Amino acid sequence: MSLRISTLWDSVGNTPLLRVGSLSKRSGNEVLGKAEFMNPGGSVKDRAAKGMIRAAEEKGLLAPGGTIVEGTAGNTGIGLALLGGERGYKVVVTMPDNQAREKYEYLEALGADVRRVPVVPFSNEQHFFHAARKLAEAHGWFWANQFENPANGDFHYETTGPEIWEQCEGRVDVLVGACGTSGTLSGVSRYLKEKNPKLEVVLADPAGSGLYTQVKEGRLEGSGSSVTEGIGIMRLTENFRRARIDDALRVSDQEMVEMLYHLAREDALVVGTSAALNVHAAWQLAQQRPGQNLRIVTFLNDHGSRYASKMFNPAFLQERGLEVRPLR
Repeated sequence: MSLRISTLWDSVGNTPLLRVGSLSKRSGNEVLGKAEFMNPGGSVKDRAAKGMIRAAEEKGLLAPGGTIVEGTAGNTGIGLALLGGERGYKVVVTMPDNQAREKYEYLEALGADVRRVPVVPFSNEQHFFHAARKLAEAHGWFWANQFENPANGDFHYETTGPEIWEQCEGRVDVLVGACGTSGTLSGVSRYLKEKNPKLEVVLADPAGSGLYTQVKEGRLEGSGSSVTEGIGIMRLTENFRRARIDDALRVSDQEMVEMLYHLAREDALVVGTSAALNVHAAWQLAQQRPGQNLRIVTFLNDHGSRYASKMFNPAFLQERGLEVRPLR
């Protein structure tokens, strides 16, 4: 028998598709979650990182010993630090200074150069996106540019979409997902719509994001804020423009928290904030169409342990007026 040995690079993708038993039973529809927290860096962003590094290498934008810089809420930075580090690259990340401390600690443990910047509007040159761009321009580093880089969504078209189609044996009725860069929903929606033009693709959006009104009314408009990290945005990225989205749902932070704790206690799924928001949107759709045996697929983007200092902290929840209560 020969040894089966892989690299971290090889281990990205091929994640399980999990049935959310409690919600499926209660609604009479199949609610399924793609377990992206089982990627080597613990999130769906490992796929984006691999796709962008691979494309940069193929184009000659990354050479041995080179440096990658990226603006990130954390998970893409972790994916780049993990996979880039394995391939010998240095990684510099710019991050807003209000993210869960576990992300900073993880990145620093990987040896990434973490540069925290103030939380400011996108129009401000201190925004983490612009901070990464300016570092790339100043030092000649490769800027991953996950928001505008089509290699992000294309990798999902190449891998995540086909995996879901195969795991569902060629039947997917509804695809639900939140957008930050929009890479995941962009690539997967394009692939699955080619396979099934009748597929319904629904955006899940938090408060403070303008994508809900963009889908519903054709205009970017958002108010308020959200404790979710890495999703919701007030501009149209290149990856979003390529997505094929039919409808949108708004999910409040309170609804997200209810689902986060429900999944942990009823389904043994300890997931992060964007995953809980995704599943709540899928649950809303499942409730609206009871007993139809629809196959509703969404994404479990990362693990809840990455947000323990916030979401499992009663003081944090209380400060923001959030309560742990039964799912409605």
